[in-house]
Amino acid sequence: MGSSVPLFTTTILFILSLLLNANPSLANPELRTLMELKAALDPDGKLLSSWSSEGDPCSGSFEGVGCNEFGKVANISLQGKGLSGFLSPALSHLRNLSGLYLHYNALKGEIPKEIANLTELVDLYLNVNNLLQVLQLCYNQLTECMPTQLGLLKNLNVLALQSNHLTGAIPASLGDLSQLTRLDLSFNRLFGSIPVKIAQLPRLLVLDIRNNTLSGNVPSELQRLNGGFQYGNNTGLCGIGFSTLRVCTSADLINPNRPEPISRDPNALKPLQIPQSANLNTQCNTTHCSNNSKSNAVTVTVGITAVLVAGMISGLLTFAWYRRRKQKIGSSLEISDGRLSTDQPKELTRKSALPLISLEYSNGWDPLADGRSGIGFSHEVSQSFRFNLEEVECATQYFSEVNLLGKSNFASTYRGILRDGSVVAVKSINKTSCKTEEADFLKGLKLLTVIRHEYLVGLKGFCCSRGRGECFLVYDFVENGSLSQYLDVKCNEKGRVLEWPVRVSLIRGIAKGIEYLHSNKTHKPPLVHQNLSSDKVLIDHHFAPKLSGSGLNKLLADDVVFSTLKGSAAMGYLAPEYTTTGRFTEKSDVYAFGVIVFQILTGKTRVTHLRLGAESGKLDDLIDENLTGNFSKQEAAKLASIALVCTSEAPSQRPRMEVVLKELSSN
Repeated sequence: MGSSVPLFTTTILFILSLLLNANPSLANPELRTLMELKAALDPDGKLLSSWSSEGDPCSGSFEGVGCNEFGKVANISLQGKGLSGFLSPALSHLRNLSGLYLHYNALKGEIPKEIANLTELVDLYLNVNNLLQVLQLCYNQLTECMPTQLGLLKNLNVLALQSNHLTGAIPASLGDLSQLTRLDLSFNRLFGSIPVKIAQLPRLLVLDIRNNTLSGNVPSELQRLNGGFQYGNNTGLCGIGFSTLRVCTSADLINPNRPEPISRDPNALKPLQIPQSANLNTQCNTTHCSNNSKSNAVTVTVGITAVLVAGMISGLLTFAWYRRRKQKIGSSLEISDGRLSTDQPKELTRKSALPLISLEYSNGWDPLADGRSGIGFSHEVSQSFRFNLEEVECATQYFSEVNLLGKSNFASTYRGILRDGSVVAVKSINKTSCKTEEADFLKGLKLLTVIRHEYLVGLKGFCCSRGRGECFLVYDFVENGSLSQYLDVKCNEKGRVLEWPVRVSLIRGIAKGIEYLHSNKTHKPPLVHQNLSSDKVLIDHHFAPKLSGSGLNKLLADDVVFSTLKGSAAMGYLAPEYTTTGRFTEKSDVYAFGVIVFQILTGKTRVTHLRLGAESGKLDDLIDENLTGNFSKQEAAKLASIALVCTSEAPSQRPRMEVVLKELSSN
């Protein structure tokens, strides 16, 4: 009898071990949670095939999943994947989750309130989904100004922000919410006038602005709301056709066409950051929250406060927020088309993010119009680089699909022929992808015009069109595609294998191009490329390398720059210190250069595991088999050694490009 207990225990443990081995997800709660998330986010099971119930979330095989140093899921990056499901409450079981990036998908349903339990969550990106129809944040302690970016929530039909401490003007961008039926801004501290665009909303039934300090002429269109328009206790309002309003005087009509009121509050430049996607079911009626709902509102308020305080902001965060992440950066969002830049034809097209709300370039969105030289531009330089829209349209045959070279989430690239017969590549960038401040945009544009080197793709000029909402960068066309097209070539493929002398010449040319960017000879401070890869190394008709994308990060919005880094991380180009420091230096480019050297030597895209061959000195196992031994072992040994030191884990152990060039030039 005494021996039966151990036997029973042993039997139970044996059975449990069989069960756990049969279904590993039972042994790993986070894996089980990810499987629930997969079923919810990807109901058709077509987009998250790498998420397997028998896999390890922290092995790197789960697309978009990053783990911390303790082997816990800390980051999920699935933006722009075409996910069409919903967000499961099971997400709350990932207790170590600090970043969730699901923007640019087609998710539906509500945001589960269980998200408030994620105490480590810093970044939540859910914008540009179908999650939002009702946003009710009444009876909270929300302060500062209403963000103009609320106008991006196109599916909103109810916006209830009453009984808070909001100040500043009512954003005219709310007039872009064509589905809005009810807008309640009562019992706040708003001032300025009522934007005409809001009064013209076709479906608006209720507008409640009571108990604010609004002033100016009330748009006559609001008469159609009858009792749905409530405006009491705003002594500065005036207008005709409203029984309790006085007639406006000339003082009330100063600058009546201005789309938004002039803010008299110095804090108005710091908009309240409200998540762009939320559906929070508080108990609010058509006018204001009832007292009976306060018990339910407490729960919601706790969740909302956690959301706001933790920084769960849906795409309006700056790049600095991303740089605080310390977990692995996952999936690639952007791959090269191999002919001009990093733009690969793909289904995903960029929607509005970080729009140029306050930036309106005059005279056709031309930052150099009306004789303004701005930010150090000389008149001669600006004239020599400027194209007009007609020239660009003619060159590309009005942006014909036949001439489309590549398309990414933020730009399209076309082949074109100018009137002088020269072949060009025209990169079209939507202005919503450019820097929002005109001064920053101009600085980036100026930088592109002064970067001139034989191993960099040359910029011939630019054109900005307000009507099209695009900026066009005109580059020299590079005939022989990108270096990535010459990698992973099978032995029986003819005409695409690079001979050994060409490979050595490419490495030297790439090094010279990078050293030029770092050398500070024509630009201050030294320029860090930030996104070097085999896709960025183009090859001209002489099989000389041309680096593309140099300085482009200075022109683009921060979130666009970040999206390109996802690809660099996935392909191994991103220096390891970036995940902890969030900073790029010249040594970051040196690391990427080392990876590219390994790729040229091996003829392969993925080179991480091949470093062992370089460390062991077994060149025959390292050098591309397509060369069939036709290479200089002395040169190969030197180049492998350079690649090894350039890809050192510690930045301090990597040489400067100036030193690399000297080593490449020595015998």
